[in-house]
Amino acid sequence: MLKIVNRNCAGIDVHKKTIVVTIAKTNEHDITDYQTKSFNTFTEDLIKCRDWLISNDTFDVCMESTGKYWIPVFNILEEKCKCIITHPKYVRSIPGKKTDKKDSIWIADMFKHGLVEPSFMPPADVRQLRDLMRYRNKLINIRSGEKNRFQNSLTMSNVQIANVVTDVFGKTSQSILKLMLSNPNLTLDDITPLLRKNLKSSPEEILKSINGNFDDSQSSKMNIVLKHFDSINECIDELEEQILKLAIQYSTEVNLLLTVPGIKEISAIFIIAEIGTNMNTFIDDKHLCSWAGLTPRCNESAKKKKSVRISKAGIYIKHLLVQCALCAIKDKSCPYIKARYESLKRRRGHKKAIIAIARLLLTSIYHMLLTGEVFNYQRFENLMDRNFKSHKNIQNTPEEMISYLTNLGYNITLQNT
Repeated sequence: MLKIVNRNCAGIDVHKKTIVVTIAKTNEHDITDYQTKSFNTFTEDLIKCRDWLISNDTFDVCMESTGKYWIPVFNILEEKCKCIITHPKYVRSIPGKKTDKKDSIWIADMFKHGLVEPSFMPPADVRQLRDLMRYRNKLINIRSGEKNRFQNSLTMSNVQIANVVTDVFGKTSQSILKLMLSNPNLTLDDITPLLRKNLKSSPEEILKSINGNFDDSQSSKMNIVLKHFDSINECIDELEEQILKLAIQYSTEVNLLLTVPGIKEISAIFIIAEIGTNMNTFIDDKHLCSWAGLTPRCNESAKKKKSVRISKAGIYIKHLLVQCALCAIKDKSCPYIKARYESLKRRRGHKKAIIAIARLLLTSIYHMLLTGEVFNYQRFENLMDRNFKSHKNIQNTPEEMISYLTNLGYNITLQNT
């Protein structure tokens, strides 16, 4: 017989327009009595639901939902009840015997016996910061799409300015292109005042690169793309102002994360928005890495591992940490990270190596937020000495010397003399 963990609890099946709530009360004889009610998702009805739970002394609530439908319910119940959110895959009922009422009873039963896997839910202020940071991430992706559309129009118009400048959306390039859209027949005198002194390409090369074949359709498309691009930049700037205001209360944690190689201010805020500041929520650093989707999956049957790929979890923080890892392997302040990456890359490839570096960064972040200590460079220097500079690995043979230098990240080319 399963142990009863919560003797007075509730299970909620959440939908867009209605929620179905079941209170499960278990007496001293382990007999459970169920009460089920349905409520609309208007605020007034959700307050009635909360009052009904409180009147029955039910403060432990478990809800199952996908998407964003759980948020209005959670906002109302959070102040008075201990609410947990669970993914539907953990409380999935038997197919063919599903109704909203049966679903809520099943959720209450699972929660009663402590069989529900709760989802990580940070405090309200962290959730607000997370929402803004994720929206900023979406806007950046949209802006990247507009850049690609603009470049496609340039290619179709035989404009090859991307071959002579570093950034098509730089200040000089944009000045030239906007002038070109208003007047396709530019001369050398028109573009020379717009060029920077440190520009490597000559004015003649730039004029030759913008000598294309424009038509009205591509010109109008590029004008629209540039307007949209500028408006997205304005939105991102306004959004970042609000983000920085919310992030002031986490200035200590942000400054702590800035000591990690490869992490800048906006990345540090994004990490805090995703994982919060209280690391006691996670069992250990391995639990956090698993939650972020940076560990191999456990999928074994008959002593055969079916898959060791990383999971699809952490769709936001995983991509962020990978970008930070790409910056960290270029940071010369901590050579161990680059050496570790090069060592893994030779054996497992770039993708697995960069995931390993991302996990290393997240593990460091976990312990830093848990203890309040800054990034310990000395510890990684000791690891560098032990793993990549060990004198016992240095031999007098050329093969051993080449292997030693390769472990340090150098590319060795042999020449006949």
